[in-house]
Amino acid sequence: MIFETHAHFDDRRFKDDRDEILNSLKDFNIGNVINIGADMKSSKRSIDLAKKYDFIYASVGVHPHSAKDLNDDEFLRLKEMAKHKKVVAIGEIGLDFYYNYSEKDIQRFWFKKQMEFANEINLPVIIHSRDADQETFDMIMQADIKKKGVIHCYSGSAEMAKEYVKKGYYIGVGGVVTFPSAKKLVETVEKIPIEYILLETDCPYMAPVPKRGERNDSRYLEYISIKVSEIKKMSTSEVIEKTEENAKRLFLNHK
Repeated sequence: MIFETHAHFDDRRFKDDRDEILNSLKDFNIGNVINIGADMKSSKRSIDLAKKYDFIYASVGVHPHSAKDLNDDEFLRLKEMAKHKKVVAIGEIGLDFYYNYSEKDIQRFWFKKQMEFANEINLPVIIHSRDADQETFDMIMQADIKKKGVIHCYSGSAEMAKEYVKKGYYIGVGGVVTFPSAKKLVETVEKIPIEYILLETDCPYMAPVPKRGERNDSRYLEYISIKVSEIKKMSTSEVIEKTEENAKRLFLNHK
């Protein structure tokens, strides 16, 4: 079954039909879902969803947009959250120099601290990077994370992706791969082994073609798996099987 490695079902855009969608996922061949924390509140909501549904896991972390809101006390709370048995990763963490909602030095500080924490508790990381490809890469390599992780919604070069893969990191591929403008990502998917690709939606954002512009959800993973199978010249069932194995290896082997 398809393993959804990056969803935000706690988002308010699902407030009217969240349970209906989640209860239907198995009918769409969706097996497991990781709901992603992006700040303190969404990290808690992710754990709450994981408690409610046996097939949902959670990550906890503070996104670069919200790094300005972190402090030592909140970081201690985050560390307590990470102890929950269904927390499988630290994320979504990283750098975002496109919006700069938090000052760059603050982003760097909390990105580094959260990677160090992931290392301490031996969890993988879920990395956000926008307009900060090289610095993100450099900071990750310096952190030397034991459990590695995934570069979510990958937008860098194929050559950099190959360097990540050499170090044991996975590349998150979502709806963008179906866009006509996605030449860089298509090249990345062509050039890295299927053993290092994870499927994700980032829902409710970035719905794939032919649903582009709609609210995204995990039921649209089918379109992403079909596109990856076309690029890799593999059957869709093989892409689903391999990427599910990858996700379980990264996120569930330590549980």
